Amino acid sequence: MNKKPSSDRFYFYVLLFFIVSFAGWLWEVLLFLVTEHAFINRGVYEGPYLPIYGAGGLLLCLLLCRIRKRPMSVFLLSMLLCTILEYLTSFFLEYRWGIRWWDYSGHVLNLNGRVCLLGGVVFGLGGTALVCLFLPFYEKLYHKIPLRWKGTVCLLLLLIFIADGARCAMKPNTGIGITSSSDSSAFFR
Repeated sequence: MNKKPSSDRFYFYVLLFFIVSFAGWLWEVLLFLVTEHAFINRGVYEGPYLPIYGAGGLLLCLLLCRIRKRPMSVFLLSMLLCTILEYLTSFFLEYRWGIRWWDYSGHVLNLNGRVCLLGGVVFGLGGTALVCLFLPFYEKLYHKIPLRWKGTVCLLLLLIFIADGARCAMKPNTGIGITSSSDSSAFFR
């Protein structure tokens, strides 16, 4: 039996992280375009990715793929896991920089303005779409890409991400629509 190198599994998760991080960034940018009629680069980083979405996507992939045939369970667990991740991330970001990147205080059933019911429901729907629909497609497509290309793309993405992270550790992306307290449209981070 031809066994895949361990680097192949690493590349699988790195690429998944960046795909989901980019999808999250795109979601929030489009949401802001529709609701506020302005292009705003959402999140702490300058690049077109929101790592909280990538981390959440990896978490769901690792924990829920075994139950992808039970979409209601995937929905409920996605809702729970992503809401916890969002709460902890909000807490960490505010502790680290003294800034809130989102505030759901005006939303129904919010917890300290860090998470809300609507966000949890959207996370549940997104997690179900990711685990039950996107991941099977991604797995098939991923295995068609030569290992060398996977490694090259992962290396480039990681280098850019690390450089962006180092810069943003000193001066995170802030401003109107990114960290303003009146920002209620970003209810999915």
